[in-house]
Amino acid sequence: MIQSMTGFGKSSLQLPTKKVTVEIKSLNSKGLDLNVRMPSVFREMELGLRNKIAQKLERGKVDFSLFVEATGEETSSKVNVPIVKAYINQMREVVDGDETELLKMAVRMPDALKTEREEIDEADWAQIQGVIDEALQNIHNFRVSEGVSLEKEFLVRITNILTLMNDVVALDGERIQTVKTRLLASIEELKVNVDENRFEQELIFYLEKMDITEEQVRLQSHLNYFIETVAGNEANGRKLGFITQEMGREINTMGSKANHAGMQKLVVQMKDELEKIKEQVLNVL
Repeated sequence: MIQSMTGFGKSSLQLPTKKVTVEIKSLNSKGLDLNVRMPSVFREMELGLRNKIAQKLERGKVDFSLFVEATGEETSSKVNVPIVKAYINQMREVVDGDETELLKMAVRMPDALKTEREEIDEADWAQIQGVIDEALQNIHNFRVSEGVSLEKEFLVRITNILTLMNDVVALDGERIQTVKTRLLASIEELKVNVDENRFEQELIFYLEKMDITEEQVRLQSHLNYFIETVAGNEANGRKLGFITQEMGREINTMGSKANHAGMQKLVVQMKDELEKIKEQVLNVL
């Protein structure tokens, strides 16, 4: 079962004095590109958090955000009363102003507010970790759901390529006869005598170069392998990418050997289906 690298997970928790919300977004990327945003008080936990995310999500451009919203009466910033009083007294020496106006001016001065450094509450952090785990599970579920859609899309495209390949093979007999007829007509126009045996040998040699049997067999094998890989249990986006490259080589070779308008048209359609697969493979984990 494949997974998409695109996903979103969210979870929240209400603590006595604050609300904690975790959001995780991911897009496709060659590796793990992780961006973590959270309050500075939790920075010492970042390394362990990064390891957890990497283990769970593996690949993708991932944005992790942890928001903390104060909902109680407690605040980390407090008025530095002695400093504010000192400012007011100093300003009284300069101007005889209204007490309220002096207070407004004083609280804007440097050090009028003091911020007390928060310490991590172990009990709170244990609950926050549960929220993070829930958000990670949510984004995992989202990726699995997207993977189901991708798998359906892949199977449709692979079936289309297989059908087109069979149509190409069905035209092969007509193509060979057309080549023979064209060569004979050219010889007739030259009005020269031709050794029939030599002509047949050269014709066989020429037609062998145009034979697409090997390409057909290899492409069939790649299509089957792609389907098997999609149904596998391991993360396989890179492997699917390699298989599509091999499929492309066989389709291109068929096109170069075609020498037949109908077959070349079918090959173009096969390439179009393959490009759609390649675009979606970039999203596979």
